[in-house]
Amino acid sequence: MIVNFDQLEETSKVYIYPSKAKLFPETIEKIKEKAQEFLTDFSENECAFDIKYNRILIIAIDDETPLTVSDLDKLSMFILDLEKEFETSLLDKMNICFKQGQYLQMKEVKEFKELIKKKSVSKKTILLDNFVNSKYELDNFWEVPAEESWISHFFK
Repeated sequence: MIVNFDQLEETSKVYIYPSKAKLFPETIEKIKEKAQEFLTDFSENECAFDIKYNRILIIAIDDETPLTVSDLDKLSMFILDLEKEFETSLLDKMNICFKQGQYLQMKEVKEFKELIKKKSVSKKTILLDNFVNSKYELDNFWEVPAEESWISHFFK
């Protein structure tokens, strides 16, 4: 059952899928339609989705009844279908998403290390930690300074 994202409990499980490329408005609308259709029949648990920064699909599912392996397989297949249809990568969480001004950038780790060397990013650069697991973590720890993230050791 789909609900408003804000209605989900803080313990709800979140799945974050960053797109390698910016999603254009018509693509975003199509992804929203497909997510709505998929989640309507996906689980009896309350579900929600959002697209942030024209680039990141977030699916949240109430964790009252944990998802089965079959459910997780269905979710993975849905994401793989989106990747194929929209010719983008959504499953690569090892790319680093960060803000530069009003823009969201995504770089491979090697490229991000080069930006550190060139001082194009700093410990204060806001990173999106796509490894957060719950709605609470999404709300409180998704956007953090690089020095408080999983890449903090790159600055030493």
